[in-house]
Amino acid sequence: MTTKTNLVTGFLGSGKTTTLLHLLAQKPANERWAVLVNEFGEIGIDGALLADSGAVLKEIPGGCMCCVNGLPMQVGLNTLLQRNTPDRLLIEPTGLGHPKQILAMLDSASYESWLDRQATLCLLDARQLADPHYLNNENFRDQLTAADIIIANKQDRYTEQDRAQLAEWQHTHGDGRPVVGATQGRIDISLLDMPRSNQRELPDGRHHHPHTTPTIGLAALRLPGNTGWRRALNHGQGYHACGWIFDGDTLFDTIGLLEWVRLAPVERVKAVMRIAEGTLTVNRQGLDLHIETRPAPPPDSRIEVINPLPADWNSLQHLLLKNRLGVMK
Repeated sequence: MTTKTNLVTGFLGSGKTTTLLHLLAQKPANERWAVLVNEFGEIGIDGALLADSGAVLKEIPGGCMCCVNGLPMQVGLNTLLQRNTPDRLLIEPTGLGHPKQILAMLDSASYESWLDRQATLCLLDARQLADPHYLNNENFRDQLTAADIIIANKQDRYTEQDRAQLAEWQHTHGDGRPVVGATQGRIDISLLDMPRSNQRELPDGRHHHPHTTPTIGLAALRLPGNTGWRRALNHGQGYHACGWIFDGDTLFDTIGLLEWVRLAPVERVKAVMRIAEGTLTVNRQGLDLHIETRPAPPPDSRIEVINPLPADWNSLQHLLLKNRLGVMK
C-alpha cells in the first residue's frame, strides 16, 4: 500500500499549521493520517499545536529538514512510514525552507513504492506580494513556483489593492494553476486529492544557515531558585529565532503575556502557554494577532519569536519572565 502524500508549503506566517488543523478535522474516521512537521526554531511550537489533532506526528525542529543531505527528513519520513503505515501523509516544511530538495527526495526511487505523491499546496498571504522583503526572497518565490495549488489565505484581511496584486501575480506567474481563497486556513479536504500538474524545474535553493548544532541551553538570565526553563537560539536564511520553554509547574498571567506578545519588536511570535484558565495559543505575524484559549492545560509552555534582525533577547526575556504568576508546586 502506498501512502497518499501532500507537501504543504508557505512562507512565515502564511497559515500552514492552522490549515493543517482544518484538514485534519476533516479526516475520514477510517483513515490513519500522519504529519511530518519542520520548524525553523528549536522549541517545537507546531508539534504542541498539532498534538491533539488525531494524527501521528513527527517533528524536525531547528532549521530546514532538507539539510545534511536530507538526513533529518529521511529519518523522520522512514519512521512514520515503517512504524505507522499511514493512509495519508502531510508534510509541513519550515516557512524558510526551499522545496526543491524535499520534492526530489519524495520523487526518488527510494520512495517510489511507498509514496503516492499528490498535489503540493502553497499558502500565500497576498499582502506580501507588495513587499520587496518577501518578493526578493528566493524561498518565497520558489515555494510558489513549486506549488500545484495556491491557497490565498487570510483573504478576510485583504484590501482591494491586495486583491489586485494577487490577480496580477496570477496572470503573470499562475500558469493556469488553481488559486483558492481561504480564511484562517479553511480549505476543503478534496484539494488534497487533486493530481500533480506542476512540472517546473526549480533552481537550487541556497542555504544561508549554519550546519552546526544550534545553541540550546540554560537562558542567559537566571533567576534565583533554579526555575525550570531554558532558552534556545537559531539563525540562518536571513532570520533569527529565539525561543523559551517552561516546565508544567509555571503559570503565566494572561493579560500581561498578551501585552508582551503585542509589543514585542519582532516579525513573528508563536506560543502555546499554560495560564490559570488552561491553555493560551498565540499566533502573531506582523500586526496580525490570533489567540485561542481552551480549558485543558498543556504539559509545558513554549514561546518562540522570529525576526530578520537579532533582537535584544535578554530584554525580551526579562519582560517575559515578569509575566509568570509563579511556580506552582
